[in-house]
Amino acid sequence: MGTLSFGATVSLDGYVADANGDFQWSAPSDAVFAAHIERMAAVSTEVLGRKTYALMQYWETYPDDDDHPADDREFARRWRKIEKVVVSSTLTPDEVKAGRDRLVTSLSLDELRRIVDSAPGVVEIFGPTVAAPAIRAGMVDEFQFFVVPKVVGGGLRALPDDVRLNLRLVAHKIYDGVAHLRYVAR
Repeated sequence: MGTLSFGATVSLDGYVADANGDFQWSAPSDAVFAAHIERMAAVSTEVLGRKTYALMQYWETYPDDDDHPADDREFARRWRKIEKVVVSSTLTPDEVKAGRDRLVTSLSLDELRRIVDSAPGVVEIFGPTVAAPAIRAGMVDEFQFFVVPKVVGGGLRALPDDVRLNLRLVAHKIYDGVAHLRYVAR
């Protein structure tokens, strides 16, 4: 039985993308990228939306040779091992490319529970839009935030506006001014 985790890189004011949809301000330093690689060791399954799936396709074909940075190769190796559940009503099964990936046209809370219950490790729900129903339902066991010291003033919020959570900080670390905060639900 797995556990459900939601993680995001966020601005100090709580956004994953600014009002124009830009998230380049959140590009990780080498130290933050290394923390993501380490974090991924426990992840067996990713639940993600169409846009995030398209963005992460880059790692599916990343070259595994000495001409490319070792950390990038390791991230790609770990990413390719993870089972992906793509939530999209517009993609077709032919557009979900990798053999371990599957498409669901909508994600009910019951389906998400089945995914988590059958996972051998951490199920990471990737993206605030896909994660919002699970966060509202209190299904998320762990929250991991990489807080970037920038204020973007608006955009796509990491957490839904209409939710209240009682969390306990279980770990924190600072990387190049970015705070990595791990919380568990109480």
